[in-house]
Formats: sequence, structure tokens, C-alpha cells
Amino acid sequence: MREFSESYLSRTREGMWADSRAALEPLALDAHDRILDVGCGTGELSRVLAAESSGEVIGCDADPDLLAAAGEHVPIVAGDALQLPFPDDTFDLVVCQALLINLPDPAAAVSEFARVSTDLVAAVEPDNAAVEIDSSVDAEGRLERRARRAYLDGVPTDVALGADAREAFEAAGLEVSETRRYDHVRTIEPPYGEPALVAARRKATGAGLADDRETMLSGPLTEAEYDDLRGSWREMGRTVIEQMEAGEYRRTEAVPFFVTVGRRP
Repeated sequence: MREFSESYLSRTREGMWADSRAALEPLALDAHDRILDVGCGTGELSRVLAAESSGEVIGCDADPDLLAAAGEHVPIVAGDALQLPFPDDTFDLVVCQALLINLPDPAAAVSEFARVSTDLVAAVEPDNAAVEIDSSVDAEGRLERRARRAYLDGVPTDVALGADAREAFEAAGLEVSETRRYDHVRTIEPPYGEPALVAARRKATGAGLADDRETMLSGPLTEAEYDDLRGSWREMGRTVIEQMEAGEYRRTEAVPFFVTVGRRP
């Protein structure tokens, strides 16, 4: 399983449910007494679950540093998603967010979730192949699609799982009751905050692309093609900075998430 830093998780999940929580309605949060958030990371989803439910919410993650951050908001337990440290039928709802896309065998994890649940299992998973970018820098959307395709071709797990999570649920013997789409939209516009400025600098230096170099080269992308992409990427980043200095840069990113809910038969 890939590992993520606290800053990465906070940045990518921040504000995930700020606009609407309607996609979580199938979880029937107010009807559950014990809820487990598997792979909780820094606890962004755990906080939402706790706010929407009168029941007890427990966060579980294998990373002690991430878990410590989550522990500031909900009770926590260290554990592996494939070997949860709980007896059978401990919870009545087990949920994860952006976890299955990082696992080589999502169905095995869902089976483990079902083992410790008496009722529902839910997964909130993105389709990273369907991300849409609208940017005032003409080249940004095109280059991000090119980079994303190279990354998807090289990553060893299905990071575009999205709506197809139902296949893992059915393989685990769960009856899928609903799959609901939720588009997480992130916007950058003046005045620019520090995260947006950092992201622009990473584009201009090529640092963000360099982080994914090994994964991208694991697919059909050649080193020459990667170098060409990185050169174009850095040029695009410099244009982003120029537009920011003029107060003209705007970017909207829409990531489709799918909330899949299954019930134990």
C-alpha cells in the first residue's frame, strides 16, 4: 500500500464535505451506534462522521503519525485494513475514504470490513481518470491529462476505481444498495493562499512531477518522453506564477467520488 504524509492527506481531503454531505445520506449515519473509519489518515472523514452521527466513531490507521492527528478528534485504534484488530460484528457501519484505490486487492479489504460489521459497509472512492481541470493557463489541463495518463499506466493499483467499487463489494459477498456520485471541486483564485503558491512553485520546478517519476516510468512512458513532459510542465508552472503575480490565475479541479454502500446479507 502506498504511504502518504500528513500534509498530503490534509491538503487533498481538506474541505471534502464542506459544500454538501448529501452523498453520505445512504450511510444513514444517524441510525448507527458504532462506526469505524478504516484508513482514517488524519481524520478528515472521521470528523464528518462524528458531526453527522450521535453514535461512537472510531478511526483506524496503520500509520502512527497520521493516527495521532486523527486522535485529536475521535478515539483511535492502530490497525491494518486487511487484518482489523476487532472481533466479528463489532460495528454496525464500516467506512473508508480513498483507501481501496491504494490496495492491490480491494475485495479482500471489503471482506474484512464486512467481518467486523453487523450491517453496512461503505467506501468513498475517486475515479482519478476522470478528473477535470479548467485553468486560465491554456497548457495546464492538457499537460495534467498527459501526466495523469502516464501515472495511471504505471501505478500498481486501480486509482480510478470510483464507481467500479461495487465489484469489490459483490466479490466480498455484500449486497450493493446504492452508488452515489459526489464531485469534489477545488478552486484557486485571487487572493492566493499559501497552498496555492506552494503548488505553483512545485510546478515551476517540476518537483511535483519528480515525485511521481518512478511510477510514471513503470508504465510505457520512456525517459525521453518524461523529460519532455517535465520541461513542458515547468514552463507551464512559470506561466502559472506569472499569472498569479498579475492576479489573473484561476483554476478549478473537479474530482468525481463515488459513495458505494453494501449490506451484509
